[in-house]
Amino acid sequence: MIYYKTAEEIELLRLSNMLVAKTHGEIAKIIRAGIATIELDRVAEEFIRDNGGIPGFLGYGGFPNTLCISVNDTVVHGIPSNYELRDGDIVSVDCGVVMNGYYGDSAYTFTIGEIPEETKKLLQVTKEALYLGIEKAVSGNRLGDISFAVQNHAQSHGFSVVREMVGHGVGKKLHEKPEVPNYGKRGRGIVLKEGLVIAIEPMINMGKKEIYQEDDGWTIKTKDGKPSAHFEHTIAVRKGKADILSSFEFVEEVLNNK
Repeated sequence: MIYYKTAEEIELLRLSNMLVAKTHGEIAKIIRAGIATIELDRVAEEFIRDNGGIPGFLGYGGFPNTLCISVNDTVVHGIPSNYELRDGDIVSVDCGVVMNGYYGDSAYTFTIGEIPEETKKLLQVTKEALYLGIEKAVSGNRLGDISFAVQNHAQSHGFSVVREMVGHGVGKKLHEKPEVPNYGKRGRGIVLKEGLVIAIEPMINMGKKEIYQEDDGWTIKTKDGKPSAHFEHTIAVRKGKADILSSFEFVEEVLNNK
């Protein structure tokens, strides 16, 4: 059952997603070589609570933390720890909050110090794929149009698309129908209608698409040990142009002034 949102609900979802965006901005201020990922998590939880939100991931399905922090060959769902970030690392920070009963969900992949050119290209292409997918998230298109746009861009640059992990509807629950794969065929899937709110989140690997789950029941890694990038926005389907409810504005303002 797909749950379409009213204009009022979309504004509540925007508030939740903007708190996620501002939390990413707080992480951007402190992320650096030498900081433990658990410290990023502590700062995020404090900021979310101080601003009237509840961490959306903490306790979700038993997840132990506020942020999913996925370093290098970890694709998604990395658990914050005492691991200290190092020069050359890439770090996907996925954040969710609940405010007024509605979820916000967005992810950004950070770089620590100097990273190899090919890794820079992976991040750039993944982010471009996200926005190309968003361009297709307009009423009258089909879900497969989003999926194809992401897959086509990633694969045309020699990267691979994770199959098992997908985007999803967002609302009063963190994961609602429909699933939003990052691969697929144009013209397939449900017709997109106004009021549909979805998280589009390309997870793109430098090497092969295969992944595995670690024994902790959460951490997803690439099978070949090569890096993976992850960017995510929550958007509302509209006529003509999608409405991006989350934002990278806060994080990029900080990074551009570092």
